[in-house]
Amino acid sequence: MAAPSGQELGAPGSLEPLVALADRTATDVERLNRLTPELAEAVTDAGFARHFVPRRWGGTAGTFTSALGAVSAVGESCTSTAWCAALYAAHGRLASYLPEAAQRELWGQTPDVRIAAAVVPPAGRATEVEGGWRLTGRWSYASGVDHAHWVLLSSQTGAADVRAVRVFALPREDVQVLDTWRNCGLKGTGSHSLTVEGAFVPVHRTLSLPDLDRVQAGSARCHAVPYQLVAGLQFAAPALGAARAGLRTWAAGLMARRGPDGNPVPPSAGARRTLAQASAEIHAAGLMLEAAALRADTSVATPLTVAENVRDASVAVRQCVTAVGRLLEAAGARAQAESDPLQRRWRDVNSAAAHGALGFEGAAAHYAQALLATGGPA
Repeated sequence: MAAPSGQELGAPGSLEPLVALADRTATDVERLNRLTPELAEAVTDAGFARHFVPRRWGGTAGTFTSALGAVSAVGESCTSTAWCAALYAAHGRLASYLPEAAQRELWGQTPDVRIAAAVVPPAGRATEVEGGWRLTGRWSYASGVDHAHWVLLSSQTGAADVRAVRVFALPREDVQVLDTWRNCGLKGTGSHSLTVEGAFVPVHRTLSLPDLDRVQAGSARCHAVPYQLVAGLQFAAPALGAARAGLRTWAAGLMARRGPDGNPVPPSAGARRTLAQASAEIHAAGLMLEAAALRADTSVATPLTVAENVRDASVAVRQCVTAVGRLLEAAGARAQAESDPLQRRWRDVNSAAAHGALGFEGAAAHYAQALLATGGPA
């Protein structure tokens, strides 16, 4: 049963069925390289697809704080499921900037519409024709596309000297999915490539990048913030959940050690240091992401607050990478086994950190520029 309209993600009991199913099927999605149909439905029932859909279509128009908490909670069971859940939510927010007629096509019957996307970088070829555009080409890394109802794709348009990027909304049946996703981490996200062969996209199902800065009167807060303010959060939240699960797995192994007499073996000094350091790093990452989500929900969006969120998402994920790497090293050779959950968390966190939206060099440059524009630290 789908979550009631208006119910925030993470409300008591709303995530339990999804978390339990994700935990039971985590190894299955790795083997399949995609979510199972049951998992995709459970993600929808938990309220992710509708979370940022406008309320007039029955959506939640929810907060970034609740999205962060819910995604990271699912990530403790299965990072791939959390990744797809986060992106189904985020793409609903992106689609809310489409013209009203397109929104009616997407959500006129239900807000529980799963939307996949491949918008960065733009690809393919868009040719303007009467009434819209003709789209052809190949796009990569469309996470969750196997179970999507709609797909958002971007392409450059216009003459060479006046190129612009436009986003196009297509029904899932207008795209062909190529079974290309064979990654070392986030294996179950089904982030396949796809192709489109001359699909017609009516003009009302497109938007330009400047449209993402358009704020309509009466818009909910989640539809009135710059894209860069929140882009990193959707990719950092699954990594936070994976790191927390990795810490729990490692600590459980530490506490389970028994001596020849059957009594618990006290942890060594090295193990105590590992536990304290890794737990602090993951805790700090969580605090940084919670602060970033709160900024997105409540703060005035200035160039500096945007840069702070870009910085904090990047640094928080690197804290998770460092912490899980520390745990894996301390666990020794046993953690290298394919069946060991700690190495899966390590692979997932490192794969998440490689996403372009979390790149540290870009985040550092963005933050320095924004801070210096204010005159420097107070």
